[in-house]
Amino acid sequence: MKGIVINTLEKALKKLKVKLKREEIIKLLEIPPNSSMGDYAFPCFSLAGLLKESPSEIALKVREKMGNISETDFESINTEGPYLNFFFNRKSLAKKIVWEAINQREKYGRRDIGKKSKVVVEFSSPNIAKPFGIGHLRSTIIGNSIANICEFQGHKVIKMNYLGDWGTQFGKMIFGFEKFGNEEKLQKNPTKHMLEIYVKANAKKYEDDARSWFKKLEEGDRKAVTFWRAFKELSLEQFKDLYKKMNIVFDVYSGESMYNKEMVDVIKELKEKKLLQKSEGALIVDLKKYNLGVSLIQKSDGATLYATRDLAAAISRYKKYKFDKMVYEVGQEQKLHFKQLFKILELMGYNWAKNCLHVEHGLYLGKDGKKFATRKGKTIFMEDILNDTIKLAKKEIKARTKRISKEDLDDRSMKVALAAIFYGDLKNNRKNNIIFNLKKFVSFEGDTGPYILYSYARASSILRKTKFDGKFDVLELHEKEIELVKKLLQFSDVAQEAYNTLNPSVIANYVFQLSKNFNEFYHACPVIGSKEEAFRLALVEAFRIVSKNSLLLLGIHPLEEM
Repeated sequence: MKGIVINTLEKALKKLKVKLKREEIIKLLEIPPNSSMGDYAFPCFSLAGLLKESPSEIALKVREKMGNISETDFESINTEGPYLNFFFNRKSLAKKIVWEAINQREKYGRRDIGKKSKVVVEFSSPNIAKPFGIGHLRSTIIGNSIANICEFQGHKVIKMNYLGDWGTQFGKMIFGFEKFGNEEKLQKNPTKHMLEIYVKANAKKYEDDARSWFKKLEEGDRKAVTFWRAFKELSLEQFKDLYKKMNIVFDVYSGESMYNKEMVDVIKELKEKKLLQKSEGALIVDLKKYNLGVSLIQKSDGATLYATRDLAAAISRYKKYKFDKMVYEVGQEQKLHFKQLFKILELMGYNWAKNCLHVEHGLYLGKDGKKFATRKGKTIFMEDILNDTIKLAKKEIKARTKRISKEDLDDRSMKVALAAIFYGDLKNNRKNNIIFNLKKFVSFEGDTGPYILYSYARASSILRKTKFDGKFDVLELHEKEIELVKKLLQFSDVAQEAYNTLNPSVIANYVFQLSKNFNEFYHACPVIGSKEEAFRLALVEAFRIVSKNSLLLLGIHPLEEM
């Protein structure tokens, strides 16, 4: 329906010889705060300079050029000062939107913007030999949602997990295990024991020992490599188990260690292109003239760094995937690193560097407002978070349900727990820091994941009580029905905005408002047994479809029963 408004405006403006691109019309178009002011409004302020008239006079002229309007599409188009207000034909709108939703189903709201072009989305990327804590949870949740949003718009998405499986921390781990490790503890609870070792080995007095062991690892020392492989395999096994519980699937597991050979080639290429400089025995790329400081490529002892590995990885990925866009969903503290990375790739002559994006997120903070620091042992395990949330969900479900099998209880509590955690994060703008507060996430009332699941389950319950054959007509419309229809209409625009901004909070905030609209409709409009039953059942089904599409974009799986 928005397209009809845009087409109507385009034709009228053309008659006035106003050259306004379709994209500019879309940007100017507004949704009024009150339905009495119209379904869409077009302000004429920006045309005043072009036409040398007041915005109010321009609004009248644009309306005049529209001539008679289709009664099927609009009840009226009127002017109010500098605004053109568009009022849809309520019955036609309701019939069209509900019909499209129940027929298009999972495709409702898609615009196929991507046209099957390739997008690599790197996210999660936990560090091997460390527990999966909340430090990587944000990247996992947000990155997964961004990948879903891009896929929804027609891209071929490659979900990549780039593991932190190389670097000086492995020197610390190998030295630490030699000094403090226990084989029995490692096998019993690998990541927690590795964390204990890492915290002890992180002491300043062991820095030289750690560097020495990492140098051995880079040189291929058999003992060092054996330790490294063991740590990696044990960590990856636990990570994959956790991803399975979260319903997150990666197309590719990659890691920093995969690019040892390519790093040599990168250093050689940087030298050939005269981008490397020596500084106190180390090799650097000087980016000060771009206000990006200095990027360290190789240490004075010959050890490589994060930047070297990322350069090698980016070049290798482009050769392999020929991507149209590569998204790095990584915390905001890495902002300078990625600016340097993209600038170096550009200076190396790689034109595709402009299609690389750092999509940053803020941090989870402790109750003291400070960052969780693994090196001090101050972290929260994702496994513990999930188990605690499942317990709370089970308690709530048991209070609401008289009879439920253990299997159903386990399934529902897992989905409710994941909805609580995922939505608790995604409703916030990804750039903001968040105080980690599990109780707020798990609440079954208000702006929470469980509330949205409950709304969906309520709609499913209505449809289970009667047969809906898909046929309906629109009789008289209640105000709450109109509000729900208009909210359904917005889904396509919302999905595109989330895609344009790579910000899942746009979807999260929308599905919460959609659920509120549905619950207001449910309380105001009896469904089964009413004379409007057929249409209202169709409206309930349309809500279920759009709610499910929204939730799946967030990585949340809906529940038929709570």
